[in-house]
Amino acid sequence: MPETQVFALLRADDVSVVLDLCDAKLPAIAHWGTDLGELTAVDAAALVSAGVHPIVANIVDEPLRLAMLPEHHTGWVGRPGLSGSRGGRAWSPKFVVTAIEADGSSVASAGDEPVLITASRVSVVATDEAAGLVLRLHLELTPSGLLRSRAELANTGTDDYQLNDLVLAFPVPSTARELLDLAGRWGRERVPQRREFTVGTHLREGRKGRTGADAATVLHAGVPGFSFGDGEVWGVHVGWSGNHTHYAERTFTGHQVLGGGELLLPGEIVLGPGHGYATPWLYGAYGRGLDAVARRFHRFLRSRPQHPGTKRPVTLNVWEAVYFNHDLPTLLQLAEKAAAIGVERYVLDDGWFGSRRDDFSGLGDWTVSADVWPDGLHPLVNRVRELGMEFGLWVEPEMVNLDSDLARAHPEWVMATGGRLPVASRHQQVLNLGIPECYDHIRDALLAILTEYDIAYLKWDHNRDLIDAGTQPSGRPGVHLQTAAVYRLLDELRAAFPHLEIESCSSGGGRVDLGVLERTDRIWVSDCIDPHDRQQMLRWTGQLVPPEMLGSHVASGISHTTGRSHDLNFRAATALFGHFGIEWNLNTATAAELAELTEWIAFYKEHRELLLGGDVVRLDFPDAALLAGGVVSPDRSQAIYSFAAMAGTDAVMLGRLTFPGLDPDRRYRVTPVQVGQAPSGLRPPLWWGLERDYTNELADLHSGAGPRFVATDRNLGIELPGSVLLHTGLTDAAVNPDHALLYLVTAVD
Repeated sequence: MPETQVFALLRADDVSVVLDLCDAKLPAIAHWGTDLGELTAVDAAALVSAGVHPIVANIVDEPLRLAMLPEHHTGWVGRPGLSGSRGGRAWSPKFVVTAIEADGSSVASAGDEPVLITASRVSVVATDEAAGLVLRLHLELTPSGLLRSRAELANTGTDDYQLNDLVLAFPVPSTARELLDLAGRWGRERVPQRREFTVGTHLREGRKGRTGADAATVLHAGVPGFSFGDGEVWGVHVGWSGNHTHYAERTFTGHQVLGGGELLLPGEIVLGPGHGYATPWLYGAYGRGLDAVARRFHRFLRSRPQHPGTKRPVTLNVWEAVYFNHDLPTLLQLAEKAAAIGVERYVLDDGWFGSRRDDFSGLGDWTVSADVWPDGLHPLVNRVRELGMEFGLWVEPEMVNLDSDLARAHPEWVMATGGRLPVASRHQQVLNLGIPECYDHIRDALLAILTEYDIAYLKWDHNRDLIDAGTQPSGRPGVHLQTAAVYRLLDELRAAFPHLEIESCSSGGGRVDLGVLERTDRIWVSDCIDPHDRQQMLRWTGQLVPPEMLGSHVASGISHTTGRSHDLNFRAATALFGHFGIEWNLNTATAAELAELTEWIAFYKEHRELLLGGDVVRLDFPDAALLAGGVVSPDRSQAIYSFAAMAGTDAVMLGRLTFPGLDPDRRYRVTPVQVGQAPSGLRPPLWWGLERDYTNELADLHSGAGPRFVATDRNLGIELPGSVLLHTGLTDAAVNPDHALLYLVTAVD
């Protein structure tokens, strides 16, 4: 392609991206951020030229042009986009663009005059004949304003090309001087961490063979002090479930990028002549405030034809009720109680197959245990279906116990390298699904189960990291092939059973990314369902994943993972802001608890379209004793907010609390939600419209129920303009720590 002045403008949902495609060079992002409105070709040319930096001391003698795939030959001394060689040759390619497409149509050369392409998708083909490489770059701005890009590299040479790294990078302006990403561990996933964006590289590598409970999830850069509701923020996410990289880099020149891609193990990708490799999608979200960034991810996911939507069934999972102790009468009793209180999906967890009576054996033998289930699963499945509930089943297809028929028959299917077995984790190893025979065996076993039984849902677990994950006997690394095989397996099962729903569970929240969410319907946020910890985990997992895809269950009275005890009010009010379910032995629940749980389920069903289809908002409040947020309908006519007391405070009252996301030009009625027993320590403010009932004061005191309140003559709640609720707010009620208050907000005009 001859030298030309070609630019592209992509616009969607208050976001603009301006691409510099000039002079047959790789695309460079000249602007990614707030919508610039309509531009002319002359405007675009001026915008790009206005960003060309002067030549200062001790840098290369030509202005640095930073492409989406950063190139070393330009003088860029940061992380290169492409790293690889032919035995030490062709290690610093110089690509020349030979073709440009916009929305699927070719863009022709247009002489010396600037040309502006208006499109939503742009692709280029570029070659380096000396290096024997062809590169294809794809960039798209989705209707939700989400920017995403991927690269494809092909070897056109006559010998092998070893690919070490292929990452893409999006530039961010110098005003973005703070970084925020997420960390965590098992049982405490998605912990936020902030730092200054300084010269150097903030590198987050995932080497676990799965996304990881400690994954960055979304790496943000923003103006100092950015918050949920304010401040320009740019974020990136790598949509890949295997080894991966997120990074933020600031060079001595002042250039700043956010980037990422797949992390390749040594020798994992060797491209023979004519072979190629494609990166996962790198997603970028821009907005004013973290809520706006999250909303772009949520709206992108919700726009897909396969998205599960808001009609998410109330789910009971029996793991914390029976663990491995599968007993048909007990499980049938659980089913009866679940159906009676309004549960719509019943899930049988680990322990139904092979010799799997504990963690030590049976994993990999995907046939129903004749010892525990002499008549198969039919008696349970049939009764669950008779009761009007869907039936779901736990599986962990990627893993194996060495004490299993499968491992004894095919030890070579265990991922390993160096002539040794990897260190055990949860007494299990990893099956190498990159081996076609192993893949076929697991696929056929799962298809047989799904064919025999009426199964609507699979809880798909993945309980260990991939360590020494090689292919026997060569020992070559196999994480890339394993990840691709898992995707293919999920795709095949969904094709065979189009109505099957699949949950991504990985020691809880260890596989949360847009790669796996292309093929699954929800994620299990964490194995910890303690509502105190879940408040934070739901809050931050929601930075990427919308509520309808967050598995969110009412925990047992005493937490399985922390040993803390909580009232049902706090457990249910926390679980409400996700795909609602129960992880509790209902056979031990009291009649009063079952009655209250029935109320919570009814409230969820009445409002699930709002809870699971609204825009997520989170309140910025300086006191960590409060976590507050909610969901607001897209038309701003309804909202539900939660104000959770997480700890005691150094002041008696927190003051007025605001309600983000409402329309300032509408009027609303704010009503406290009263479901089940009132929160401990409740002291409602005047605007609630309640007064204390002293009728049974002494009996209440002895019972421990606390004081009661009754409605006054006026209507419950208060009516105010949205502007007041947004900016002035209302005094919150007082409650004891680890209790939550909910408010229903409805437009009255």
